[in-house]
Amino acid sequence: MGVGGGGALVGTPAKPALRFRIGEVPPLAEGFTDRPDTAGGIADMLLPGSASALVPSPASAGGLPNWLGACGKTQIAVMIAESLWRSRVIDALIWISVADRSSVLSGFMQGWVAATGIEPTGTAESVAVRFVGWLSQTRQPWLVVFDDLPETIDLERLWPAGSAGRLLVTSARPVMAVGGPGTRVIPLGFFSVREALNGLTERLSANPVQRQGAIDLVETLGCQPLALAQAASVVASSNLTCRDYRDFFTSRREQMWTGPDEMPSAAMVTWILSLERAESLLPGAWVRLMLVLVALFDGHGIPGVIFGARAVAEYLGGAAADSKPAWDALLAVERVGLIGINRDVTPPTVVMNSAVQTAIRLAAPAQVQEPAARAAASALLEVWPADEQQPWAADALRANAASLQGSAPDVLWADGCHPLLLRAGRSLDEAGMVESAVEYWQDLAARCDTKLAPGHPDALVVAAQLAAAYLKAGRADEAVQWYQRVLAEQTRELAPGHPAIVATRVSLARGLIMAGEPADAVTVLLRAVGECEQFRGGGHLDTLSARDELAAAYQAAGDFAAASRLLARSLADRERIQGQRDPQTMATRDRLAAACLSEGRVKDAIAHYKRALSDREKVLGRGHRDTIASAAGLAGAYQASGRMSAAMQFAERTRAESERVLGPDHMETLVRLANLAHLYFSVGRVDDAEALLRKTVVRCERTLPPGDPLTLTVRQSLANIAER
Repeated sequence: MGVGGGGALVGTPAKPALRFRIGEVPPLAEGFTDRPDTAGGIADMLLPGSASALVPSPASAGGLPNWLGACGKTQIAVMIAESLWRSRVIDALIWISVADRSSVLSGFMQGWVAATGIEPTGTAESVAVRFVGWLSQTRQPWLVVFDDLPETIDLERLWPAGSAGRLLVTSARPVMAVGGPGTRVIPLGFFSVREALNGLTERLSANPVQRQGAIDLVETLGCQPLALAQAASVVASSNLTCRDYRDFFTSRREQMWTGPDEMPSAAMVTWILSLERAESLLPGAWVRLMLVLVALFDGHGIPGVIFGARAVAEYLGGAAADSKPAWDALLAVERVGLIGINRDVTPPTVVMNSAVQTAIRLAAPAQVQEPAARAAASALLEVWPADEQQPWAADALRANAASLQGSAPDVLWADGCHPLLLRAGRSLDEAGMVESAVEYWQDLAARCDTKLAPGHPDALVVAAQLAAAYLKAGRADEAVQWYQRVLAEQTRELAPGHPAIVATRVSLARGLIMAGEPADAVTVLLRAVGECEQFRGGGHLDTLSARDELAAAYQAAGDFAAASRLLARSLADRERIQGQRDPQTMATRDRLAAACLSEGRVKDAIAHYKRALSDREKVLGRGHRDTIASAAGLAGAYQASGRMSAAMQFAERTRAESERVLGPDHMETLVRLANLAHLYFSVGRVDDAEALLRKTVVRCERTLPPGDPLTLTVRQSLANIAER
């Protein structure tokens, strides 16, 4: 017996890249210099096969804002990454700013496409795990950077390792257990006096007079990287000397230090001086309004296109189509060191230190933050593509939406569930991030219960999305429960036969089949088909799709004859309405072939599979995923008929094409390897069967979750061969 499989569409793979970069590497700060005293030798420690983590030393750890934790970890990581890349020591650079697990999934999916040329299919988890497997085996030298790794994050099965690779982690907290097994943890403190002085004088090289008092300023600022960067930016943008700045700094700190608490951190003072300097460069309200807006987003990378949105222009009080005020404000705050702008990408990306963001949010009153949050949400929604061509690459938009939700949660629920929250969740769905999507919709559903009135339409939308997420994640019982809840609400609010009701019945039936209740699924789908026929007619495409779903339920319930009859009727209707080579017509013919095979009508199954394969080769091409599936079905039908030579021909063809198009570790490829091994065994090629099963079990164990049914099946087949 073979093992089944299925999935979404994919075309012919692209050519893999010889060298590739994934993710946006932050720019080095202006005036950046090496740190031979406090970070010397770190690059030398990062040898092939090793992993290192840069964390603040315990002495430089702080609370919120974590000024003292800003010790320059990311800048060191940038220096190392760019040095390895420019010197061609590495051929693959994967930089991921880690907000959560989905950030890593997104980066690894992009890495998979670049490394293999194969479009990602299946869940994000499965693709990411396959990329981790590629990293473990490739001889191509690589570096993965996990920047700003949170303390509490589950990266099980996603820790990259391999003899050709390096892993570099940065974390904002002095967590000594950060990283995977064998990670070398390297605590980092502030600059040495020499490093701080070198950086400051380099930054002020355009006007050496401004360096007067530099050594005193360095000592007063405690060699703190963030404070020094802001101070240098203010001095460079003015006629001040370091001595002048130190006087301003000392005076301001004394004003702030009025109680028995510890003296304020240097950066707690310098950011305020930077704000004042920015307002002198650009008088008016734009600077403060822009800083509050930026502080609500994800400081690791805010797509510059956001600042050209109509919502931002209106928030700043300008004309809806005028982005100049926004960029004038951004350039002013960049000059004083409060943000960075990465111009190496198009459009540019804005970054802001998380400690500065926290300080701004703490300082800004609610009546200032609320309009900023509304503008930020509208701007994000405005620039978010309606059709994400590569949804796995939309992590920057999702990260900014998540940051906004965390920074201003109440604002996004003032008038119901803000459309941005729905868009962000659907982006997770589209990217195949099934577990992340489940967690997201669970959280949104819980918030609906606490923030919205009973029966609010937004709550029904979220409930339907949660049900769909459960279904995609294979959590059938929960999917059925939530679809039943949605259906009950829809039947109260909508007219009989409404398309939304029919769609929910179809999804509920899929959940019932997955839950092992195909008879109940048949009952639900008979109702759905009846409603479609009554309200839309027997020839409507929705009716034909509902019949196909009913046929699948009959087949799951073991009534193969009923499934075949219904599919034959649907096929005739589709050929008449849509044409013989429409993709849906070809898919229905393929399903009919499978139903005939299950019913024991092997000759009819072969005829339908041959026709489906021929049509798909002509329309989609031999290397299309659906064409490969038809060839695999034909191989199974030939095997059932005893035509082993023909079965072998098509089984070996689908094995080769699956490995080429989907990748050697894709679930469907593994299924076809197992099926081919069983075919080898059936014809007496026991040694070939055993060798192929051993190869398959290694791939299964590397890429599938522990206890996966396919892995267990392949192991059992090997055990059966060994017992002969």
